Amino acid sequence: MSRLTHLDDSGAARMVDISAKPATRREAIAEGYIHVAAPALAAIAAQAVKKGDVLATARIAGIMAAKRTSDLIPLCHPLPIDAVSVDLVLDATGIRATATVATTHGTGVEMEALTAVSAALLTVYDMAKALDRTMRIDGIRLLKKSGGRSGDFLAGDLGAE
Repeated sequence: MSRLTHLDDSGAARMVDISAKPATRREAIAEGYIHVAAPALAAIAAQAVKKGDVLATARIAGIMAAKRTSDLIPLCHPLPIDAVSVDLVLDATGIRATATVATTHGTGVEMEALTAVSAALLTVYDMAKALDRTMRIDGIRLLKKSGGRSGDFLAGDLGAE
């Protein structure tokens, strides 16, 4: 088994030293889904939720969360984020969130993309909970990453081996 990078020789937690890694273009895409009851979903689509525009607020929350990931996840490096996009798509049973994050740095942005999706979906829940307390968030996962020493990753059901 390989040595765990976030533990020092005595087993104590540490932040990985990335100072020798070259700054290269890195991108990550993550997704997640929130199941929403039809009446609440209709209110979201019609922008009729009393708290305001659910999708616009969730998009901003996701972008802000990506930028603050190192404040939320222990041992995550604070990164200069070059780009963040959060897309929210309604379908018959809920909302799919997809976040794309990019940087030119010495470490990847997978955690930032996953955090963006999580915050966006939690914001949907918060804003619509008065209409539907049965909402369920699931399927949060990394879809794709590119760049860095470990190479590219594509989720198995998207065509990767």
